[in-house]
Amino acid sequence: MSKIEVKDLLDAGVHFGHLTRKWNPNMAPYIYMERNGIHIINLYKSVAKIEEANEALSKIAASGRKILFVATKKQAKDIVSEKVANVNMPYITERWPGGMLTNFVTIRKAVKKMAAIDKMKADGTFNTLSKKEKLQVDRLRAKLEKNLGSISDMTRLPGALFIVDIRREHIAVKEAQKLNIPIFAMVDTNADPRDVDYVIPANDDASKSIEKIMTLVTEAVAEGLKERQKDKADADAAATEGEVVAPTIAEEAAPAVEEAKPAKKKTKAAKKEVVEEVAAVEEAVEEVTAEEVVEEAKAAPVEAPAKAEKPAKAKKADKPAKAKKAVEAAAPAEVVETEEPAEDAVEDTDEETKKEK
Repeated sequence: MSKIEVKDLLDAGVHFGHLTRKWNPNMAPYIYMERNGIHIINLYKSVAKIEEANEALSKIAASGRKILFVATKKQAKDIVSEKVANVNMPYITERWPGGMLTNFVTIRKAVKKMAAIDKMKADGTFNTLSKKEKLQVDRLRAKLEKNLGSISDMTRLPGALFIVDIRREHIAVKEAQKLNIPIFAMVDTNADPRDVDYVIPANDDASKSIEKIMTLVTEAVAEGLKERQKDKADADAAATEGEVVAPTIAEEAAPAVEEAKPAKKKTKAAKKEVVEEVAAVEEAVEEVTAEEVVEEAKAAPVEAPAKAEKPAKAKKADKPAKAKKAVEAAAPAEVVETEEPAEDAVEDTDEETKKEK
């Protein structure tokens, strides 16, 4: 980015403002002095603001977004269209179409209509129309080209707006504010800088001043586009290198893969052998256990009925019999002991009854 010098701006008349009676108080920080009833803009601040705006514009251009330039003033039309066309950016130099940003879908329909007319002329459909219809279509095409021809490549909302004279383009400023689109603008001493995100204090009436500012701005945009192309070329180169490197790596790895295949087959064969041996051992163990059970059953055929008689239950049955005998043996003694106190009790009761009588 070329260095901006104050002398160049001074020669272009960037420092001339409006009459003092037409000034906007919000521009006071950018005004250097008053002379002969005219405000003089501080060019040092202008240089700083131009550098700041150029850096931001370069980043937006490098990101691939479009920057829409707006200048419908008579002295700015040709300058803007010439400078901006060199960097392939959209611009509006005729009347600002209402809803250009807020109703962008409708604007795109009008642009598509222009493309449809071009298609009619290309495929020969236009020649089938009558003379009057041809004239009407040509007039419509010329009108669309005049108002929207410069934005035919803008398929989506722009990344930023650059405006010459925000007082004249107040509708564009309001639409951009509504959609939160950054605004870059040349602001004279009679305008309000609070409506602009990146203020460039400069004379927006003189053609030399406009040309100087537009030259600096378009240079910054061109540098951003070059940076984008460079990054894209580097990315493509990296992608092609990756495509070339990938086959070489695969070729280098091929012998190792071939060597690993026999080893893998061996491990699979060994695993299979181990599984077969384990299965054979399990079958042998099952056969041995089955033979042992059969031999035990043959060797002790008598033990089966004994087991069927359930000796445990027989033992349980013997226990009550023994208990019963023990009770019978103990019963006389207990009866004798209990009978004596019963007789005494009867005699006592008899004596008590006699006394009472």
